[in-house]
Amino acid sequence: MERPCYPPEPAAKPNYPGIKPLIQDNCAMLLRFTKMHGLGNDFVVIDGVSQAITMTPALGRKLADRHFGIGCDQILVVEPPSRHDVDFRYRIFNQDGNEVEQCGNGARCFAKFVRDRHLTGKSTLRVETATGVITLRVKANNLIEVNMGVPILTPPDIPFVADEKSISYPLSVDGKALSISAVSMGNPHAVLTVSDIQTAPVDTLGPEIECHHRFPQRVNVGFMQILNRQQINLRVFERGAGETLACGSGACAAVVAGPLQDLLDSYVTVNLPGGSLQIEWPGENQPVIMSGPATTVFHGRIKI
Repeated sequence: MERPCYPPEPAAKPNYPGIKPLIQDNCAMLLRFTKMHGLGNDFVVIDGVSQAITMTPALGRKLADRHFGIGCDQILVVEPPSRHDVDFRYRIFNQDGNEVEQCGNGARCFAKFVRDRHLTGKSTLRVETATGVITLRVKANNLIEVNMGVPILTPPDIPFVADEKSISYPLSVDGKALSISAVSMGNPHAVLTVSDIQTAPVDTLGPEIECHHRFPQRVNVGFMQILNRQQINLRVFERGAGETLACGSGACAAVVAGPLQDLLDSYVTVNLPGGSLQIEWPGENQPVIMSGPATTVFHGRIKI
């Protein structure tokens, strides 16, 4: 005999206009989502403004699972703002279910999503993240510009264990002496220069640096090949996700690390496995500006 499906307990009244409960279907709840990507860095985007959703690590892992869920690098949640001077709250969850502070490619998808789903008509948005406010601007030709804020270079604020601030740091990994740059774009990044991006040991060195004890919150690891002062190739091993086809905040971190070492100019094309981004950084105490596309793949619903 099947277990009867009893009506759910009445939900608490939402404190934001327009929030609707999730659709109920045979004792399960149907969550509406959109699949998007920024240069192949793919996301499940959830509208938490017009439907009620409580994200948990377990739900994040279920949605991100490429075999038994939807599959993605990260889950993005659009929520009502918690402060009066911003338009939305932007939350990011990795494949492992952990919430993280920043995602540049996700920010571009976020901007396209809220406009395409008619959650706003604005072309310039102020969005609240776990570490501050970023500004998104929808431009012509499917390009979205993201003001990623001023990079953080002070070791305790990255966080990174070092005696003092420097443009590069020695790092011992499995008996090997490496030289890295440490930058936070709202999330921590280690950037190291390699001679050939195709042969760089991303799969082996990436996870070792990600979990290095000098990065107490773990770290995203960028492998940068410099082609000239205006162009680089980049691969990124992302914290909690592994190597992805593109990493917007990683591209920004690389274009901070390069000029600090006088290896790059202030405006750089960053070639990632999934495509190219334009990154501009005028210098210290100035924000990093990222421009690139965002793509919608499909809309769907999933039982949770």
